[in-house]
Amino acid sequence: MTPHIFVAKPLPASFEEMLKEHCTYEIWQSKNPIPRDILFEKLQQADGLLTSGTKIDQELLDHAPKLKVVSNHSVGYDNFDIEAMRQKGVIGTHTPYTLDHTVADLAFSLILSSARRIAELDRFIREGKWTKFVQEEDIFGIDVHHQTLGIIGMGRIGEQVAKRAAHGFDMNVLYHNRSRNEKAESAYGAVYCALDDLLKQADIIVLITPLTDETYHMIGEREFKLMKQTALFVNISRGKTVDEKSLIRALQEGWIIGAGLDVYEQEPLQEDHPFKEMNQVTLTPHIGSSTETTRDLMLKRAIHNVIHGIDGKAPIDIVKELATS
Repeated sequence: MTPHIFVAKPLPASFEEMLKEHCTYEIWQSKNPIPRDILFEKLQQADGLLTSGTKIDQELLDHAPKLKVVSNHSVGYDNFDIEAMRQKGVIGTHTPYTLDHTVADLAFSLILSSARRIAELDRFIREGKWTKFVQEEDIFGIDVHHQTLGIIGMGRIGEQVAKRAAHGFDMNVLYHNRSRNEKAESAYGAVYCALDDLLKQADIIVLITPLTDETYHMIGEREFKLMKQTALFVNISRGKTVDEKSLIRALQEGWIIGAGLDVYEQEPLQEDHPFKEMNQVTLTPHIGSSTETTRDLMLKRAIHNVIHGIDGKAPIDIVKELATS
């Protein structure tokens, strides 16, 4: 019997051609997320699921008796219940390698915007506050070049951030990671150090870790109080790696000077969220990989993964926790 794939998000017509010769398929055409009850119905006959964040838990798997593979159209996969998938023998895949440069570009966009107060001063002009009476020191920013950058999570994206920092801005690079990264050390002069030492020494701190049980709220009150009062904090990982209440206090009470954020504990950001009232915070709406070229590369890889999974071949990008199950 020809395998069947359900695609839980709209798919450009050009990408449908990749599926046609391998399987039958159905696509959720609405831009709104598919309701769970409808998804459960669609998965009754599905061998594969292509998604970009659907919660894959025991309940879903119980409604998907034929499911072999779930292909995430993203690098992160904190939507996977790894143990439930392992017990059901369902493969989970993601799309690494496709977005490293794009996310690193965003990291530096947030660094530069926060340091030079770009978003804040854009509003300053639009609100008619730029007059000849403005004092120069009122619109001062801080330098990025020759500062010390601390990278928490020196994986592929971290390496690209380190490259831009060392080669583009003559920055000193410190990093903390579960293991040493010899490439970053030799190519970009990155120096490995304990997390507390990094927090104390860095002028700018970038968080790039995946969300796991170990990294949940890894940056909280204690960690913010270790940072310099002149430090900038940038988060491009996952919102729940940071205790947001502690970050709000850190900004309100001057423990750090500012922040650049692309991810939040609750997304979209609530209408009355305190970040929206803070001039020293630069906000973007989880756009780490949001360029047309990168998203197309990610989608192609996700489609290849789901096709390999339903064909009985080992997908290239099985998440490491399920690679040997």
